[in-house]
Amino acid sequence: MTANISLFNNFTVVKTPKQMHIHNLSLQNSILNTFISEMRDENIQKDPLRFRRNIERTGEILGYELSKSLNFKTQSITTPLGTSETMLINDDIVLCSILRAGVPLHNGLLNYFDKAENAFISAYRHHKDNPESFEIIVEYLACPNLEGKTLILADPMLATGQSMVATFEALKPFGTPKDVHLVSVIGAQEGVNYVSQHFDANTHLWIATIDEKLNEKGYIIPGLGDAGDLAFGAKLQH
Repeated sequence: MTANISLFNNFTVVKTPKQMHIHNLSLQNSILNTFISEMRDENIQKDPLRFRRNIERTGEILGYELSKSLNFKTQSITTPLGTSETMLINDDIVLCSILRAGVPLHNGLLNYFDKAENAFISAYRHHKDNPESFEIIVEYLACPNLEGKTLILADPMLATGQSMVATFEALKPFGTPKDVHLVSVIGAQEGVNYVSQHFDANTHLWIATIDEKLNEKGYIIPGLGDAGDLAFGAKLQH
């Protein structure tokens, strides 16, 4: 399969036939490298406040880059001394994050899209008898009307990609978005390939970096570990 490669907002965008637009921010060096390296560092990540803040700052950078692809219209702003013509976002945005690891990423995006509506969904891995196999369980969902709006679906770890796909399927009864943007901090190539095959070609994936592979338990290698545990503390497994 032949891939078409072009530049978009100074980052390389790879688009294969019938697959989504992938914006990998790690292909250009920036301050984002510092945040990613600190999130990966097993000593620095022992500070959960710093870990959450680095996820949040990464969300702000991803949101800024994403904003360049949105629709804008001219608006007149009255100042104390006159008027100014300004191009402002003309999309109705809904931010949806996957609990619980998605909360800091959601906050980073919300810092920039402060007028956005918000949706929250729980999606977790349920391991049965075999710890190396799992299914995605969706239990909680709160969502506004999505019809004709711009959906930003955020999950910091794009490992297998199954959570992202399961979440989007669960959102479908709430309406058909005009545009869909997926936002992740770290992904495995396998997960990127999976979501590329399950989302429409006009979907955009904004991701800080893409790692090589998954291990036998479906965790990203080298990755950073369990983002939810690092941000909010270890959980009991059921």
